[in-house]
Amino acid sequence: MSELTIIPGAEAWSHEGGVHGALCIHGFTGNPGSMRGVARAFAAAGYSVELPRLPGHGTSIDDMLGTGWADWTAEVDAAYRRLADRCDAVVVAGLSMGGTLTLWTAAHHPEVAAIVCVNPAAQPQPDEVMEMVQGMVEEGTELIPGIGADIADPDSTETAYAGTPLRPLMSLTAGIAELAPHYPAMIMPLLLMTSPQDHVVDPSQSEHLAAAYGGPVERVSLDRSYHVATLDYDRELVETSAVAFSDRVLGRS
Repeated sequence: MSELTIIPGAEAWSHEGGVHGALCIHGFTGNPGSMRGVARAFAAAGYSVELPRLPGHGTSIDDMLGTGWADWTAEVDAAYRRLADRCDAVVVAGLSMGGTLTLWTAAHHPEVAAIVCVNPAAQPQPDEVMEMVQGMVEEGTELIPGIGADIADPDSTETAYAGTPLRPLMSLTAGIAELAPHYPAMIMPLLLMTSPQDHVVDPSQSEHLAAAYGGPVERVSLDRSYHVATLDYDRELVETSAVAFSDRVLGRS
């Protein structure tokens, strides 16, 4: 896509810092704007940073209709490899589906030093829900109302798409179903931040991930925020916690 089609503030971002890298990943129907604060916090702490814009995101929802799990994982993998090529160690952080893609990166790159997941989608949707979605698609429905901008702070907003594309949603669910059995084999430290009042991803998904995960898990409760906590009342807590955790794991503090 032409750069002119990108929503203002939704641009990908790369920062050249030190020998430690941070890969920051946004969520489903969102864009890099939701993770920009986290990315800049890592950069301010001296990290090299990659903040990719996932295929189909940050432009027009029509661009997302033909994308899916394979496209998003390929973009994340390319961003990870750009960091790994120039850094001694890399941490990965993501929001929502970005948290899912963080887990996917950890599963495929066990050398990842640490991961940070904020309200991650960690479990596939129930079969009956996906059967309903499949039926809607077969009847010609491609979009339903959007899930973005679940934020408690009235002075903050997210430039996510207004709709939810169903075929990409089905692809995401299939990707999570394939990924979830690998959680017990992941042993790098995990910082898991969860909003008890999340109207997009049920907080029970964090509980499932914490119970299934093979490595050490640290928890932070984002009590003042809804799903998009990186743009909500707890955004500074998210940023400082992510950097402090990564610094500890990497021996930077």
